[in-house]
Amino acid sequence: MKCRVCRGPAVIDVRRHNANFCAEHFLRLCRDQTAKVIDEFAMFGPDDRVLVAVSGGKDSLALWDLLLELGYAVDGLYLGLGIGGYSDRSGEMARAFATARGATLLEVDLPTEYGYDIPSGSRAARRVPCSACGLSKRHLFDKAALDGGYDVVATGHNLDDEAAVLFGNALTWKTEYLARQLPVLPARPGFPRKVKPLVRLGEREMAAYCVLRGIDYIVEECPMAAGNKHLGYKEALNLIEERSPGTKRDFYFGFLARAASRFAEGHAEDQQDLTTCERCGAPASSEVCAFCRLVEKATRTAEPVAITRKAQAG
Repeated sequence: MKCRVCRGPAVIDVRRHNANFCAEHFLRLCRDQTAKVIDEFAMFGPDDRVLVAVSGGKDSLALWDLLLELGYAVDGLYLGLGIGGYSDRSGEMARAFATARGATLLEVDLPTEYGYDIPSGSRAARRVPCSACGLSKRHLFDKAALDGGYDVVATGHNLDDEAAVLFGNALTWKTEYLARQLPVLPARPGFPRKVKPLVRLGEREMAAYCVLRGIDYIVEECPMAAGNKHLGYKEALNLIEERSPGTKRDFYFGFLARAASRFAEGHAEDQQDLTTCERCGAPASSEVCAFCRLVEKATRTAEPVAITRKAQAG
């Protein structure tokens, strides 16, 4: 197996490109694909301050590394979700990465700063764990970016993630979610710009990138994700991709090119109905936002807490 670029020994095959790559040229491919997405969708520029949502997993750490390699001003944000040893190990991975690169990591710990963790909070609010987790993450990512003066929040959603979510939303025709399934969500009052620079790269490539770059990451899936439909959609698409390489790419980018705009108008009308949460000041569809209601149900208090900044020196 030879590298398509230099004809040297290859370390990975990327079937949707019908090509093999050596370590050097595979890493270059990852950088080029990330840079291409950033430019193609005008995600951010060299003067923008970027905040990467870091979980300790391969995708978010690879994204952070790629953006640093591309020369962007980028910090990380880690949320401690209180999911036992899984959260402990995830935090260790995020801190180790930041320390090794002399990068800045912001941290918010749900149990310490908001009085609940995802397992107990989901039970108290009668939400499935992934719902309580997603709600908490979205609110705190937005808050950290706005409070810290960041121009954009970047997440490590890769091609496999986006294709699986699109598959699920299309199966059930969740038009409000289809309207938002874009590589860029523009900033609007109370919300920072949100971007997904890894949508041209898959999970397998992100794992290989971390191995080749010497990035340690948490390998196991979140224990709270057991039974999540998203994982089933990924498995189904993996079977299709195995027989027809490039299907995920064609499915997702075909949606962006031919169908995404059809759902945008209705979503824009929905956003006009938002008001301001009387407790935290975030945009809300009622007097109290969903995050503050979650905190109240989990703790019976909802006191605002400041973000803690930790500078990690290499």
